[in-house]
Amino acid sequence: MMKTTQPSAPNSYADFSLLTDQDLYLFNEGSHYRIYDKLGAHLTTASGQPGAYFGVWAPNARDVSVMGSFNEWNAHTHPLHARGNSGIWEGFVPAAGKGALYKFHIVSQQHGYVGDKADPFGVFHEKPPRTASVIWDLQYDWADQAWMKTRAQKNSLRAPISTYEVHLGSWMRLVEEHSRPLTYREMAPRLADYVQRMHFTHVELLPVMEHPFYGSWGYQTTGYFAPTARYGTPQDFMYLVDYLHQRGIGVILDWVPSHFPSDAHGLAYFDGTHLFEHADARKGFHPDWKTHIFNYGRNEVRSFLHSSGLFWLNKYHADGLRVDAVASMLYLDYSRKHGEWLPNQFGGRENLEAIDFLRQFNAQAYKEHPEIQTIAEESTAWPMVSRPTYLGGLGFGLKWDMGWMHDTLSYLSQDPIHRRYHQNQLTFRMLYSFTENFVLPLSHDEVVHGKGSLIGKMPGDEWQKFANLRLLFAYMYAQSGKKLIFMGGEFGQVREWGHDTSLEWHVLQYPVHRGVQNWVAQLNRLYAEQPALHELDADPAGFEWVDCNDSAASVISLLRKAQSAKETILVVCNFTPLPRQNYRIGVPSAGFWRELLNSDSQEYGGSGWGNFGGVKAEAKTAHGRSYSLNLTLPPLGALFLKAD
Repeated sequence: MMKTTQPSAPNSYADFSLLTDQDLYLFNEGSHYRIYDKLGAHLTTASGQPGAYFGVWAPNARDVSVMGSFNEWNAHTHPLHARGNSGIWEGFVPAAGKGALYKFHIVSQQHGYVGDKADPFGVFHEKPPRTASVIWDLQYDWADQAWMKTRAQKNSLRAPISTYEVHLGSWMRLVEEHSRPLTYREMAPRLADYVQRMHFTHVELLPVMEHPFYGSWGYQTTGYFAPTARYGTPQDFMYLVDYLHQRGIGVILDWVPSHFPSDAHGLAYFDGTHLFEHADARKGFHPDWKTHIFNYGRNEVRSFLHSSGLFWLNKYHADGLRVDAVASMLYLDYSRKHGEWLPNQFGGRENLEAIDFLRQFNAQAYKEHPEIQTIAEESTAWPMVSRPTYLGGLGFGLKWDMGWMHDTLSYLSQDPIHRRYHQNQLTFRMLYSFTENFVLPLSHDEVVHGKGSLIGKMPGDEWQKFANLRLLFAYMYAQSGKKLIFMGGEFGQVREWGHDTSLEWHVLQYPVHRGVQNWVAQLNRLYAEQPALHELDADPAGFEWVDCNDSAASVISLLRKAQSAKETILVVCNFTPLPRQNYRIGVPSAGFWRELLNSDSQEYGGSGWGNFGGVKAEAKTAHGRSYSLNLTLPPLGALFLKAD
C-alpha cells in the first residue's frame, strides 16, 4: 500500500523527551517499575508551549503517529519518532490538552498491518463500547493519611481480615433511573455505611481496570492503568478509595496479569506482531477464555506488568492486589490436552518465566509497600505460594484456600442424614491448613454459571436452608484463615448473581434474610474483637481439635487460641437438624464458659435452642481433659463459648 507521511516534528519539539537513558535501560531489562510515568500520554510543556508528550512501545512498527480529537483524527499530522533501538516511539503534540481523545496509528513492518490502538499506558479511556484513550492527569488531594499510617496493622497476618467482595456494577442500582449502576462517588457513602454496619474490615473489588466486555466482570482487561469509565473518572475512583480509607476500610483490587482479550484496539497483535503475547498458540492462547497469554519471558512485557501492579498501589493507595488465575500462569499445560502445549527448557510443565515474574513482582511490591498484601487465587497444590521468595516461595502474602471451599460446600450440600459418611470433608483441611497463609473464600465464582446461590446449595426446607447457611458461615469463622464473602451471600440472596442487575436487597423485608445478615455482622464483630479468632490465623498454635471424630452425630468441636491462654474460644458445630442435649465436651480450664454466639438464636432466625447464656465447667474428664461442659447443641447450629 502507498505510505504517506509528514516531516518529523518541528525542531523545537523533536528533542523533547520524558525518557532518560536509564529509563530505556530498565524498561528493556524488564525491571522498570514506574514506566507509566514516562510512556502513555502526559500533559507537560515543551519550549514554553503546553501540550502532551506521547510515548508507546512498538518495536516492529515502521511508522507510528498519534491521532485524536486535537487533529481531527488525521493519522499523518503528528508522527512520532523512534527512540534509538529501544522500540519506543515518542513525540510532543502542542495542541493536545486534557480531555482530548486519542489513539496510536501503527503501520507495521510486518505483513502490511495497519492498526489504531488504544494507549496501553492510558490512565483513562472512553466509556465502552467506545475505545479511544483520554488525555488526563491524576492530580488528587488525598485525605486518608491516618489510614495509610496505620494500615500495616490492619493488613497484618495477625489482624482480623474479613473481606466483602464486590462487583461495582451490580452491588446496588438505582431502580428509579432504569436500574442505572452507581457511580464511584455515589457508591462511596453507601458502601462504607454498609460495610461498617456489617463489621467487614476490607472490600475487594472485582477488576475495576477498563474492559470492553462488561460480561467478563473486568477479568478481560484492556486498560491496565485505567479504572473503568463506566462509573466515573480516575479522580472519582480515587474518591471511593479515599472515602473507604477514611472510614477505616481497606481496599483490595483484583488484578489480572494472566491473560488479556483479543479486541482490535487492545494489546493483541499490537504492532503487527505478537508483541505482548506468544506467537505460538500453544503458549500464547488460552483455550478456556479465548484470550491471549502474556509473554513473561519478554523483558518489556515484564516492565509493563510490574508497572501496572505497582501503579494501583502507588497512585490509588490500594491496600492489596488479589492476583487472578495464578494456576493458569504457573502451568504450561493448564487446561490443555496432550500435544496442545510446549514444555519448558527442562521438559517440564512449569512456566519458568511466569514463576520468575511473580517472584520479582511480589518482592518489589513488598519492598516498596511492606504494609500491603498480595493474594493469590491459586487452585492447585503448588508449594509455598505464600512463602517468601528467599525461601523458594512465590512471595505472595496470602493464598485462597479453594480446597476448603469445595469440600465445605460439598459437605453442606449433602442431606444431613448422609453427612456422617463425609466427615472427612470438614476435617481434611487441617492436614494442610498451615502450609500457606490462607484466605477462606466464598467468592463470586461459586454463585454463577448455573451453580446457584449459597442459600440455593443448602438442603432441606426453608428453615433448614437458612440454618445450614448460618452454620456454613459459623464454621468458616471458626477455621484458621482470613475470610471473604461475595456480596449477596451475607443475606442469603435467593437467585444466582447477575452482573447486570442489582442484588436482591428487597428480600431483607423477610426475617429469615435479616437473620442471616445479622448473623454475619455478629460473626465479623466477634472475629475482630476476639484475638483467639484472628491473632494466630497463620500459626498452628492457634488451632486445636477437641473432637473431630464424632461422625455418627455429625458434630465437631475445636479450640481457637491467641497468644494468651485466657483468650481461648471453644466452637461446637452440630451438622444435623436434631438438637443434642447433654452433649459433653472437654475443655482446658474450669470456670463459667459464656455463650458468645449461638447461630440458633431467634434474632438470627433460629429456633432458640441454647445454654441460657453459658455453662459452668465440671471436674469430669472428657476428650482427655480434666474439665468438661454439658451442653445443649442446637439443631444445624454452632456455639462459640469462652471462659470468663
